[in-house]
Amino acid sequence: MFSDRELAVIRALQEDLPLRSRPYRIIAEKTGMQEDEVLAIIRKLQAKGVVRRIGAVLAHRALGITANALVLWAVPEEKVSEMGRKLAALPEITHCYHRQVPATWPYNLFTMVHARNRQACLDKIESIARNTGLSNYRVLISTRELKKSGVTYRIQEG
Repeated sequence: MFSDRELAVIRALQEDLPLRSRPYRIIAEKTGMQEDEVLAIIRKLQAKGVVRRIGAVLAHRALGITANALVLWAVPEEKVSEMGRKLAALPEITHCYHRQVPATWPYNLFTMVHARNRQACLDKIESIARNTGLSNYRVLISTRELKKSGVTYRIQEG
């Protein structure tokens, strides 16, 4: 169970952080606490494993990054860790996942690539393929964004 103050901080953290130099001070004001108390509660929640990380989600479309693609790579299982590390280290790749797939489906490493337009996205993917030696891949270009939101949890009280 969580205290009322912990619940207030958890709820506040599920919203967008204020774009201010001291966002936790704003949260403190909204929740009737002091900034140091909010920070102490966050540290306590992190220690308990309730809060794992606090991160920003970039509104890439607002920055002109309008094309993105899911790239499915066929990588021999014994090379997945090595290739996953190589792909994940590339600045062009924002997400990299190893997936368990059916035996009839060869694509087991999934990455996301973003660019200003479709051709730039495809060019990046071709360059990645050349530089890594991965030749068996498929590209799924996004056609529109259907949902983008942060995680919100239903917390039962009492």
